[in-house]
Amino acid sequence: MSLENESTVDERIKEESRVAQLMKRPELGAVAGALLVAIFFLFTADGSMFTLSGIINVLSPAAQLGILAIAAALLMIGGEFDLSIGSMVAFAGLIFGFCVVNFELPLILAIPITLILAAGVGSINGQIVLRTGLPSFIVTLAFLFILRGLSLVGLKAATGGSTQLRGIREAVEGDPLVPFFSGDAFTGFFQWVASMGWIDTFRSGLPKVPGIPVEILWFLGLAALATYVLLKTPAGNWIFAAGGDKNAASNSGVPVRKVKVALFMLTAGCAALLAITQVLDAGSTDARRGFMKEFEAIIAAVIGGCLLTGGYGSAIGAFFGSIIFGMVVIGLTYTDIDQDWFQVFLGSMLLLAVIFNNAIRKRVTGER
Repeated sequence: MSLENESTVDERIKEESRVAQLMKRPELGAVAGALLVAIFFLFTADGSMFTLSGIINVLSPAAQLGILAIAAALLMIGGEFDLSIGSMVAFAGLIFGFCVVNFELPLILAIPITLILAAGVGSINGQIVLRTGLPSFIVTLAFLFILRGLSLVGLKAATGGSTQLRGIREAVEGDPLVPFFSGDAFTGFFQWVASMGWIDTFRSGLPKVPGIPVEILWFLGLAALATYVLLKTPAGNWIFAAGGDKNAASNSGVPVRKVKVALFMLTAGCAALLAITQVLDAGSTDARRGFMKEFEAIIAAVIGGCLLTGGYGSAIGAFFGSIIFGMVVIGLTYTDIDQDWFQVFLGSMLLLAVIFNNAIRKRVTGER
């Protein structure tokens, strides 16, 4: 065997170090960012931020954003994006409110109807993008205004001029599905732990943290499921392929059109899921629900390592991007820093995360 052949063989069997593999992970910037933000608040925030109740306070807004951000991340990995998801939260809240208040449907019917109609709108978004060749940015920007306007018009028509629909909590009272979409889970366990003196309690003996908010469980479950799909299933490979090079993917037998439409439907469905949990918790819905959430979800996904060009990213990255959002929005309330700095923090974190992710990826892959 010649030296040239030996060199070729050696190159083929060369194994990457654990460090090199770690550096290639798209969520690296989000994990590092989360650690830096946590360290920042460790020195600047009131110590109660890192108690159990403080952590739950941080995770609640992170979970609400994360339900959107994880779906948005999958869509971005698939090479598209959806600016209408914030408006979809309001529109799905309107549908759900009509189902339980106006039509007096039980949750076992109201929830599937809301999810199916939302997914239908997502399918329309996807079909328009694929059939016209228009950028998904333009199509979904149009639906951002369409859905927001329909929510406003629909609520005013149903309530005689009000932009808020009330009476939802009363309409679903006693429904067996409510605990799966609203309130706190594991309340009995937390009461037992409090009785043992292991967590903080009020003077009455009740735990300061009555349970885990249900949206956090949905957030964790969705993150785990999305990560499994991306890393362990053929569908995950299809998503990466569709976002990386759709022509090559299509020539390789990947059902690119079906994948992209399914991702649009998933994104709209997750927006509807968030709407259901928020509406049940609040007991009402309004036309401004989900306002600006589309941008926050995209920011969380980009902080998590997703590229706007598609084919790269991770659900875990979006998970940590949402955690960063929760830490910033709640952490500032535990400090003496004016909360008006929130958007400055979030924008700076977005810029730094993108620069960091690009620098690391280019160093590892040798790009220029």
